[in-house]
Amino acid sequence: MSGFAPDHAGSEVRVSPNFGPRAEGRKPDCIIMHYTGMATGPAAEAWLCAPESEVSSHYLVHEDGRVVQMVREADRAWHAGKGSWRGVSDVNSFSIGIEIVNPGPLEGFPPFPDAQVEAVAALARDICARWSVPPERILAHSDVAPGRKIDPGERFPWAWLAESGIGHYVQPSPVRGGRFLAMGDSGEPVEAFQSMLSLYGYGLEINGLFDEQTRLAVEAFQRHFRPARVDGVADQSTIETLHRLLKALPASPI
Repeated sequence: MSGFAPDHAGSEVRVSPNFGPRAEGRKPDCIIMHYTGMATGPAAEAWLCAPESEVSSHYLVHEDGRVVQMVREADRAWHAGKGSWRGVSDVNSFSIGIEIVNPGPLEGFPPFPDAQVEAVAALARDICARWSVPPERILAHSDVAPGRKIDPGERFPWAWLAESGIGHYVQPSPVRGGRFLAMGDSGEPVEAFQSMLSLYGYGLEINGLFDEQTRLAVEAFQRHFRPARVDGVADQSTIETLHRLLKALPASPI
């Protein structure tokens, strides 16, 4: 493909060869947020367009707010890799990927510049309107791949985006003492908590044992929804925040 008209007005187009058709003709109904985790934006842009990388994204948002589209929204970009959400494992077939230039752990998780966040919000708002993406399906890469991925990280401004009408979010309950569930715990309370995580969308086995898979799902949840402390422990703040998120869903399961 030599080029295409951008789906998002004002985007530059730089075609990546790393794409294909969506499975079973699916239409995108989810947005996955990533950080690039590379030293510079140009390096990330080049890698996402290199045939040998076998990775891509629909969009890349630079630190100055410049948006580059690499794959048409109707096509399947290779951005999410192995993961799942709400029991569906081919994340790339139901999602649109947005890579956000940020070095992540390479430089101590620097903040995302205002111009960049504003551009991400405008882009996400446009995608949501075009594909009817519901707020609860604007997710972190870490949500769909707990333990394997941590981006866009706990410093990503989910709360600011929510105030701008992007994403599903509630003000997290404050971190404090009280009962908690952690590695090695078992029984009905753990099973109930696992069921809540699964109802929201996280992929884990509901077995009544607070195992490594459960801990990683808790860390992913905390990175997105309770970033004040990311420790994989289901404390009172984490459980309350998850419960309130479930109650706030349009078709609440609780």
